Amino acid sequence: LIGQAKVMKLCHEMCPNAKIGPAPNISSIYPASPDPVDVLVANTFSSIRNWLYLDAAVWGIYNNVAWSYLLEKNATPDIEKGDMEILKNAKPDFIAFNYYSTLTVKAPSNEITTEKKEDTDQQSGIKDSKAFESADNPFLEKNQYGWEIDPVGLRITLREIYERYRLPLIITENGLGATDKLENEDTVNDDYRIDYLRKHIQQCGLAIKDGVNLFGYLPWSAIDLISTHEGCTKRYGFIYVNRDEFDLKDLRRIRKKSFYWYKNVIESNGEKLN
Repeated sequence: LIGQAKVMKLCHEMCPNAKIGPAPNISSIYPASPDPVDVLVANTFSSIRNWLYLDAAVWGIYNNVAWSYLLEKNATPDIEKGDMEILKNAKPDFIAFNYYSTLTVKAPSNEITTEKKEDTDQQSGIKDSKAFESADNPFLEKNQYGWEIDPVGLRITLREIYERYRLPLIITENGLGATDKLENEDTVNDDYRIDYLRKHIQQCGLAIKDGVNLFGYLPWSAIDLISTHEGCTKRYGFIYVNRDEFDLKDLRRIRKKSFYWYKNVIESNGEKLN
């Protein structure tokens, strides 16, 4: 956070007309039930998961709820002389953020279980035995990697960020990871990716109508690349790379169905989504 603040200040000094901002992963947090305890847990986790990073970047302060949590864990960072001044002097021009899914949490149960959970990755399976525990949202579908698909959650997240900070927003990552299959005649019929992106872009339009200053949307990603968690198996791109985990094959680039769909989307500035 200190390094980020230094970079933002330096950018403005070196390039007075440049614009710069933070780019964390932000997700709205739902309580698993209307129980006030679950609502409180969701509020606390949102401070830890989201506002800790943006409060520091935008306002130059450490979020008090997140800081209290870190104090309980004896995990607060060392604050050196001048650090808070550095944070205060960084003035971002906008907020960029990555969005894939929302999270649902509840007060932790004290049950001991040996049941093996489904294979998930860094977006899910959150638990602190004394503070919060992730929960399934029965109103949301999941992709094959356990991420809940929540287009409306993107609109909620946009509104939460904008109402809190009043800075222009840009979405720097949003997409669907899937095990795409190369079919006959070199085609990849990734209608599931088109459906995911269409619904999320529609929610961006609704957020703009809500008054959110959203100036950009960047899908993840143009081309298949190495996932830090799932290697080559988990693909995000509009362009298929012909290789797998252990065989480089010929590395041909093959346009997926979503490539042609998104081409029409950007040519129409988001008007042609069907």
